Amino acid sequence: MTYIGIDVSKDSFVAAYPTKGDYKTQKFPNTTSGVRKFIQSLPAECHCVMEATGNYSMLLLYLLQQANITVSMENPQKIKHFARAMLSTTKTDEIDAKLIAMYGEKMEPAPYKIPSESIIQLKQKRTVLRQLKKQLTMMINLQHSLSVLPKQDPTAKVATEQTIKFLRKQISKLEDEITHLSNKEFKRQMELLTSIKGIGENIASALIMATGGFTYFSSAKQISRFLGLCPTYQQSGTSVNFKGHINRNGDTHLRSQLYIVAVASIKCNAACRDTFVRLRERGKSGKAAIIAVANKLIRIAFAVVTNNRPYIDGYVSTLA
Repeated sequence: MTYIGIDVSKDSFVAAYPTKGDYKTQKFPNTTSGVRKFIQSLPAECHCVMEATGNYSMLLLYLLQQANITVSMENPQKIKHFARAMLSTTKTDEIDAKLIAMYGEKMEPAPYKIPSESIIQLKQKRTVLRQLKKQLTMMINLQHSLSVLPKQDPTAKVATEQTIKFLRKQISKLEDEITHLSNKEFKRQMELLTSIKGIGENIASALIMATGGFTYFSSAKQISRFLGLCPTYQQSGTSVNFKGHINRNGDTHLRSQLYIVAVASIKCNAACRDTFVRLRERGKSGKAAIIAVANKLIRIAFAVVTNNRPYIDGYVSTLA
């Protein structure tokens, strides 16, 4: 198998092809014609490897998979740590592409599963929704700061009020569309997830988006690690031996949502409440106990979806 390393940027990408004892690189425009030219240059039985660079890599990823070429998309942190292990001190697009090709040869990453069209649409809507909410908060704060002035400009006041009204309308519209599309494409999963006390439609659709409809991961622990909710632990010899914080990878916004949901679940979900009380009695801090509850919710969500059974609060298995 020939591993091709690809370093993607906004307007172009650099590909590194292995040769005898070295690599040759070539630059292509990050356009449809550029990607097709790159595909024509690929040898038989090749495996392309690239970093996850958001929207800039999606066209390349899509056209490679349309051409039935195996492609992996790796977390940039993995490539960064690999470069450190290789004692790389220089950073250019060409060197990065070579390092990515070397990473592919050494690590043999798994092929990437491109999200379904519904997941892609949901993610776009959710990204825009987050930005609109940030703008709404900013405009409300601005409106408040202007309202305390001794004399407020009428034009500025009207513009602020109209902008806030527009943002609220767009936010409401996007939230409705996300809920509608989630219920349409993932109706059964939405029913199962919302059967869990504490999880509503918003967090259910967010979990579906993050996990590709629970198809990207084979265990709840993998989801927790992906979302950055797994606790870290460091031990080495006799001088280093302590538990750290959560790993904080993945979607910061979704992680914050899960934390809030975990707080609410303590009041309405028996299993979550028992977990929280038990950990607090063992001396865990309130924050650590809430993180454990968030992980509990992820395990419950994974279980109800994979087993295709709605959640029963307080259910105790009779199996040995």
